This record gives sequence, structure tokens and C-alpha cells, in this order.
Amino acid sequence: MARYTGPKQKRARRFKEPIFGPSKALERKPYGPGEHGRSRRMKKSEYAIQLDEKQKVKYTYGMLERQFRNLFKKANARQGITGENLMKFLEARLDNTVYRMGFARTRRQARQLVTHRHIVVNGSVVGIPSFSVKAGDVISVRPKSRNLEVIDDALRNTSRRKFKWLEVDRKSLTGKFLHYPDMEDIPENINVQLIVELYSK
Repeated sequence: MARYTGPKQKRARRFKEPIFGPSKALERKPYGPGEHGRSRRMKKSEYAIQLDEKQKVKYTYGMLERQFRNLFKKANARQGITGENLMKFLEARLDNTVYRMGFARTRRQARQLVTHRHIVVNGSVVGIPSFSVKAGDVISVRPKSRNLEVIDDALRNTSRRKFKWLEVDRKSLTGKFLHYPDMEDIPENINVQLIVELYSK
């Protein structure tokens, strides 16, 4: 499936958040891209605010519209609060889980590791980034891929922040998905209610 391959930092500056990871460009230019980036003070409509929030989440998790809409429908059909369900499903994606475990520096890098078949789930190689991880699943780096420079680099340079829903052993490059995360434990700055309102129109 196609992915956004345009200038990442322009997108980050548009949303004024480092959605693709640490951004020096955003630090240098904390305003929108383009010649009017500094001067745009137009008041946004309610629809524009909701659309921006949805676009930000799509770029953050590396999804296109159809895939994102289908995930929203799945979240809406599930019992519970739709917005919370959506965030839980996004966090349970395999590429995101690999990123959270620290085996990749960015979600884009984690997606590449998955598609190149370097990741194993419960003993079987899985090459689908959108694969939905379930409670109790064990995720690890394939034995013959454990000396990859990209993984060593990620382990050296990513923070050792612990997430409550994951159990990680960096030495063996193995982790366990314990349960879906609670909303307050997800570090991204996302107002998921705006997305629910957008799709509810």
C-alpha cells in the first residue's frame, strides 16, 4: 500500500508538533511552512480543526484514508468509547509496537523492519505493519536479524521509557504486549474526540 513520501518536516511544521520524531527543523522554524507560514492568523472553522486533527493522527501512525476510516469503523462497532477504542487499535499495530519497544527510532523505520520480515510474533514471521497485536503476544526480532545496524542504532539512541502495556527485554530483543493501553498512558498529543465528531457528520 502507498505511503506518504513527501517532505516530513513540512508536515511537522504544519501541525507544530514533531509527529515523525525529533525535529530540528521544527525547533528552528516553529511556524507553518510556506511564504505565509509566519503570518497565517486566520480563524479556522470547526471542520478545519477536526480535519487537521485527523490528518495529524494519520501522518503520526503512517496510514492512508481508507485504512484509517476502516479502523475507525471497527472502533465504532466495538463496545466502549469510540475514540478510546481507536487509539487502542492504533497503538496495537505491529509497526507501532515495534517502535514503542525501542527496536526502531521512528514508526517509519519500524514499518520497514516489519515489511522486510525482520520481526517475529509468537514464533512466526509477520510482514504486515498493520497486523493487530493482542494481549499476550510476544514480539521479537528475528534471530538472523539481531545484528542489524539499524536496530543497534535504535537501541543506543531511543529513550528507555517504559510503557505500562509493554514488557521489553532489550538484551534478547523480545517484548510482550500485555494489554491495550489506557488513554492517559499514550504520550501523543491527540484530541481524539475531534476525529469522532468529524466522522460522525
